[in-house]
Amino acid sequence: MRNSSLNVDEGEVRSVATDYDTPRKTDEELHEESLEELKAKRADAQSGQIDVDEAEAAENLELPGADLSGEQLAVRVVPKQVDEFTCSRCYLIHHMTQLAKGEGAKAICKDCA
Repeated sequence: MRNSSLNVDEGEVRSVATDYDTPRKTDEELHEESLEELKAKRADAQSGQIDVDEAEAAENLELPGADLSGEQLAVRVVPKQVDEFTCSRCYLIHHMTQLAKGEGAKAICKDCA
């Protein structure tokens, strides 16, 4: 039986082309190479340490009760738009596509419905 998509008979094994100009390694060289690779992988796996810059880690660390009075937060507040409503349960502003029921002060979003 022939496989029409591959044009290969069942059971037939195709080999990959070999470049005969490349230098060949002996079995001993291959064995030594694989041992070195295994030793290197083992050393990498056992290290398990992550290089951490302590100064950088300390800069990003915020202690509880830290004095943040000198910090300023810049946030642009956008007023409620014409196509938005305030949910009467969660008090969040949603787009009209999220309106589940009610209108005006009794509007309820799909998340709260």
